Amino acid sequence: MTRAALPTTLDAWLARLEAAHPVDIALGLDRVAEVARRMELLDGSIGSRVITVAGTNGKGSTVAMLEALAQAHGLTTAAYTSPHLIRYNERLRLNGEEADDATLMAGFAAVERARQEGPPVSLTYFEVGTLGALWAMARRPAEITLLEVGLGGRLDAVNVIDPDVAVVTTVAQDHAAFLGTDLAQIGREKAGILRSGRPAVLGSTTLPASVREVAEELGASVYALGETFGREGAGEGWRFWGGVEGQPPISDLPDPGLPLDNAATALQALALAGVTLDPVACRQALAEVHLPGRMQWLGQWCLDVGHNPHAAAYLAGRLASRPCTGRTFALLAMLGDKDAEGVIAALAPVVDGWVAASLAGERARSADDLADRLAGQGADVLHRAGSPSAGAAWLAERLAPEDRVLVVGSFFTVGEVLEWLAPGPSAGQTDDDTSVSEEAR
Repeated sequence: MTRAALPTTLDAWLARLEAAHPVDIALGLDRVAEVARRMELLDGSIGSRVITVAGTNGKGSTVAMLEALAQAHGLTTAAYTSPHLIRYNERLRLNGEEADDATLMAGFAAVERARQEGPPVSLTYFEVGTLGALWAMARRPAEITLLEVGLGGRLDAVNVIDPDVAVVTTVAQDHAAFLGTDLAQIGREKAGILRSGRPAVLGSTTLPASVREVAEELGASVYALGETFGREGAGEGWRFWGGVEGQPPISDLPDPGLPLDNAATALQALALAGVTLDPVACRQALAEVHLPGRMQWLGQWCLDVGHNPHAAAYLAGRLASRPCTGRTFALLAMLGDKDAEGVIAALAPVVDGWVAASLAGERARSADDLADRLAGQGADVLHRAGSPSAGAAWLAERLAPEDRVLVVGSFFTVGEVLEWLAPGPSAGQTDDDTSVSEEAR
């Protein structure tokens, strides 16, 4: 395609990218690495200190806290994450601000030119987005660059970049069609972001042994939660210990409304990236960090993108720790390749009634299918909706002031209901906000 024929709006670019490759997901680095080489992105140009984060759950919250912590220490940042909730622009943040349409389109155009420079290279939507984001980062190198793995690790597009610090948050079953159901093998895939002689931060005490085995095979320096770093306490006033040699513990830390294991992991990773942790800056960052769609409360509505049993169990625990005086309803919509039964079983103890909703697209699961699975586990199915927003509208007409609604199951589910709720109560409230009824993660 000639330059003159390139799309002129972000929406047109995204439509083009969605149709440009025969499959949505094509794991493997050869194609991406070739185009990255043509774009001169493999020479350290995207930033001076790169932290890559992989894991089944907790990637987004770890990146969000790393970003907040780095900025509180006066450092410039760049962060690439996925997927987005409402706007594609959410995927790339430059010094805390979402990239504008012009920046994203310039990145896509740079990828298009590079992939046509030699023998044409076919790239997926995610691969083009990743390379475009890396190109934009290279135009404005940050002091701390954060890359979130999309799927797996070893063969994910972001893994063309060698990180200075690699983080593995958790390992659980998800994306079984691509990663399988063997936790040891999944661990090895996620550990594929580790590099020889560089720090490997292991952010869970329940990681499969295969993650550490890969680190040892590579000669990476292992920093494991509960061994070389960790936390004490829960909620307000918790304490971080670890960091680097000579780093004193940091006490009286605020609850960020995100998993504290991820908070400790972020602190450890930032220290290993050469940042001297300042207690005042750490407290400020964790008090102010905000991540949409992770136990985000908007009035009576709690929105969480959890879509596997591991995430659902964490969510259920947070809800159980802060009971409400009314009923808890769940609005559930999921993709067809997710473990619906496992999610339902994890949430069932804290949910009084369910609304099943359909998602759009080839990978979607219908409301009827979800309702059947809910009924099969003895759940009280109140309604079947054609979409998450339709389910939200149905529930809104029936809520008592003391009730609450959990919107869960997919980024698509949460994104649609967030748009439906706008311009409702302000976003970003946490479980410690006095202005909301319940907690947020």
